[in-house]
Amino acid sequence: MIKILAFVSSLLFFSPFSYAYVGNDDYAPNFQLLNTYGEEISLNSFKGKRVVLEWTNHGCPFVAKHYKTGNMQETQNFAKAENAVWLTIISSAPGTQGYVSPEEANILTSTRNASPSHVLLDPTGTVGQMFEAKTTPHMYILDEKGLMKYQGAIDDAGGRGFMFKDLMQSNNYVKEGLKELKDGKSVTIPITKPYGCSVKYAS
Repeated sequence: MIKILAFVSSLLFFSPFSYAYVGNDDYAPNFQLLNTYGEEISLNSFKGKRVVLEWTNHGCPFVAKHYKTGNMQETQNFAKAENAVWLTIISSAPGTQGYVSPEEANILTSTRNASPSHVLLDPTGTVGQMFEAKTTPHMYILDEKGLMKYQGAIDDAGGRGFMFKDLMQSNNYVKEGLKELKDGKSVTIPITKPYGCSVKYAS
């Protein structure tokens, strides 16, 4: 019975219908969160710019590899060069893996040479659940109107052997999506299956 329940749970988690709560071409719901400097940041304040949302947990080995190899930082720098806003969101609940104080989050940003526009704290998990963020990392791209244009993995490196792959050689969905939107094109691959650790929401 336990094996059956585990199998059913895995189907629910990886079903292509389970990770697209905010439909593509739908308006992303607005939210307000405090950044690591105590400032209230509203998603709607970035209308007119493309926005990347990155769910993160520094204790997750998948996230750790993306940052250790510089893959996440390079993607952030690419977004910055494209004049896009990058919001890193931490939805880990207090006492769970990935939960950090604002000061600890700032130290992580500095020591990893990361360059998000803001690091936002979501300890209740309200915003993460609003977007149905499943994994760390889980990536989203919104266009200038606030419409959802991409959601899923940062790249195609997930799956068997991830820890041994060269992430710089992967197909980076976030870069491609930003580039296509800048060129006035539709995102060729608008939804992919995110991979990584589960978001550590409050139970």
